[in-house]
Amino acid sequence: MQYARIETLSPPAPEIIKNIILSDTLLPVNPPPKLGKPAIRSSLKASTWDGVFAAIFSSITGGVLLSNFLLQLGASAIEIGMISSVPMLVNLLQPLGAYLADRTTSRRWYSLCIYCPSRLLWLLLVLAIGWNCWHHSESHALVGLTLAMVWASNLMGALGSASWLSWMAALVPLGLRGRYFGFRNSAVNLTNLIGVPLLGLVVSVWPGGTLFGYSVVLSLGVLAGVISIGFQFFMMADVNPQAHRTEEESESGRAGEGEIDSSRTPSLPSTSHRSRFCLEANFLRFLLYVAFWTFAVNVSNPFFNLYMLDNLAVDVRWVTIYGSLMAGSSLLMLVVWGKIADRIGNRPVLIFVGVLVALTPLLWLGTGSNSVSLWVWFPLLHLLMGGTGCAIDLCNNNFQMALAPARNQSTYFAIVAAVAGVGGALGTTLGGFLAQFYEYGGLPVLFALSAVLRLIALLPLVFVQEKRSQSLVQVMRLLVRLPLGRSLLPLRSQQVPVQVAQLANRSE
Repeated sequence: MQYARIETLSPPAPEIIKNIILSDTLLPVNPPPKLGKPAIRSSLKASTWDGVFAAIFSSITGGVLLSNFLLQLGASAIEIGMISSVPMLVNLLQPLGAYLADRTTSRRWYSLCIYCPSRLLWLLLVLAIGWNCWHHSESHALVGLTLAMVWASNLMGALGSASWLSWMAALVPLGLRGRYFGFRNSAVNLTNLIGVPLLGLVVSVWPGGTLFGYSVVLSLGVLAGVISIGFQFFMMADVNPQAHRTEEESESGRAGEGEIDSSRTPSLPSTSHRSRFCLEANFLRFLLYVAFWTFAVNVSNPFFNLYMLDNLAVDVRWVTIYGSLMAGSSLLMLVVWGKIADRIGNRPVLIFVGVLVALTPLLWLGTGSNSVSLWVWFPLLHLLMGGTGCAIDLCNNNFQMALAPARNQSTYFAIVAAVAGVGGALGTTLGGFLAQFYEYGGLPVLFALSAVLRLIALLPLVFVQEKRSQSLVQVMRLLVRLPLGRSLLPLRSQQVPVQVAQLANRSE
């Protein structure tokens, strides 16, 4: 229930004076409306379709299709490299986007005002390509326009990312986040797995040439992006950020009032302040983990394909097949990891799977250009990377949703994205710099360094607390019981009493 403060002009009675000093004399106001199950169910279905069509737009305006388009225009390696660096750098604007979004009264309208112009902006490039093909003008001039589109689109998208994540945190129930986002991400990965090769085939066989073919595919991508926004605007339930802020303020006010009534003392116990301080400290530990983890991962991840193509001289067709294996593994494992995260919590998954991800760069040191590596080792490595990497991404998103308070939630999400962007950009820069020193080992030494950094990055996560997660000791016991026929996947068969889980958490 929401409360509003009242003031009196006449001399109040002693009891009222005491209430003013201790509880600010709050007057109840109608609480914000709650969403029903039908509204949540339809919103989640709409969000899944939103993700599918948004994936089509993103795969056309980024990734291999856009890189191939720039190569056809004669772009340099630096210009193509900017495509991967821009999305990380623009994350620095996410706190500004969260600040603007939290001062609106509608997540739906804010998303429309941000994403609709950023996607329609690509129609300028469609017109420019058509003009270039019609008049046969200098094609390299399109490179600058394309990079400008990439910068403008990502800048505007960064202003809406935190608001969208906060919107989804309000719509998806806490106990279903792992399963739902696992299913949604699987649908997105399946769309990319099927759509990208088909779109690439359309570009390559288009009668007017690859440039004109890309303009046709880009038009379809903009249409898919607009359809994605339509699912958000017409089918997803709206959320008012101001209502959630006042709701949390009223809950903290009621908690403080209850403390005062029980103590009957004129001194205010700072329970709410202590809980808020613990929340902030817990979030800062998670932020430290995100910064170091994204830095350590990006020291080596962007250079695995370079290692195969350059150091080992693996044919590019093999590399694309390995990429498809990794995407398929991620597609299959996302739903499984979502169920496990709902069962035991996000923190244990991040720690145990994080150890596997940390040791993965060391497995690359035993590879070569022989037939065993081509047919066995590389496929297994990419299956492992796809199956474990999707768990880290899924649980990181769900974890920050669980840690961030309802008030100013988008601000917390924006800070995480900004820190991750800076960490990823620094890691990629350091990795590219160290990879040039062939006399000191080159990429193999870089992979070993990344493995050490990843293990160190997991240390802050050990001290982060999650309310609904089981302790590491309890998870280890469940893992030991797996050979006996038990599984982590059932949600009801191995529930741990709350008191036991709390004692285990304290013992850690």
